[in-house]
Amino acid sequence: MKASYKKYILDFKRPSGTSRGVMLQKETWFIILEEQGKFGIGECGLLKGLSIDDVPDYEKRLAWVCDNIAVGKTSLLSQLQDFPSIQFGIEQAFLSFASDHPFRLFASDFLEKEQPININGLVWMGDERFMHEQIQRKINDGFTCIKMKIGALNFETELKLLRSIRNEYSKEQIELRVDANGAFKSDEAFERLSVLAELDLHSVEQPIAPGDWKTMQRLCKNTPLPIALDEELIGVSDVTQKESLIRTIKPQHIILKPSLIGGCQRSQEWIDLADKYGIGWWVTSALESNIGLNAIAQWAYTAGSKIPQGLGTGSLYKNNFDSPLQVEKGNLYYRQNKTWNVNLIRILCT
Repeated sequence: MKASYKKYILDFKRPSGTSRGVMLQKETWFIILEEQGKFGIGECGLLKGLSIDDVPDYEKRLAWVCDNIAVGKTSLLSQLQDFPSIQFGIEQAFLSFASDHPFRLFASDFLEKEQPININGLVWMGDERFMHEQIQRKINDGFTCIKMKIGALNFETELKLLRSIRNEYSKEQIELRVDANGAFKSDEAFERLSVLAELDLHSVEQPIAPGDWKTMQRLCKNTPLPIALDEELIGVSDVTQKESLIRTIKPQHIILKPSLIGGCQRSQEWIDLADKYGIGWWVTSALESNIGLNAIAQWAYTAGSKIPQGLGTGSLYKNNFDSPLQVEKGNLYYRQNKTWNVNLIRILCT
């Protein structure tokens, strides 16, 4: 078996804002396995400024993986605890290579019977007018769950936007989630959660920066609004550590991004703990191309969560890979009558 890697730059259709800044492009990497005309492919969805493996020697680590591919998946994964996006890429690549079709990784009714995955509509940060336009578009497109990123605008402006939705749509009509990306200061977080709770929100993601378990524990214990941990899970790879985090903080929900926490197998460890301690969970993409998104979506369906997932990011890029993934009326489908853009994929494999 021969292994190689390739970098690919994804171009956003329009600037996409978070509390950490505005993104115009996203760098991603692919691992390609080849043997006797058969190939497998996996995406290493590195997210600059957030992934723990956003380090200067990232490409060297990819080269090392390719040089040592003969040792096999299990051995490679065990030596890459500090590179969760590469772990996920390897996991995908071996599943892809072993499959009868390189992009059908997890057998399920999502693939075979076009059963949908309910997803949230994502509203990016921007000026008030832009965000309001996004919100209205998502509602018009049939989404019943909307996730809005907050923390970059004036808080009162963000509240005004949320109130405008809630004044028109009840919580039974539109589920609202907000993602603070750790933007709230510790001494202001509880007050802001109290104000947000008046809007009948489903949850708030990562209200304060990760790493302060004591403050997060206090917030989760006293919060009037369910809290979902996101960035808090990044870098916690050992199962004992994972359980310690869950037992210490006792969050209402956790959010699983396989590219940031080591792939589907490592994500399943979090699910098992969440189920053990009665904690809600859902799966979210981390701005991968359709190749990584496809793997996450197929696995997420088999994982069995029935609430809206965060998997509606495939249309963000100008130069994404055409795929059978299609968003329609707030659901993600794998359409049998659509195919992968083989020409673009061949470029990756040369």
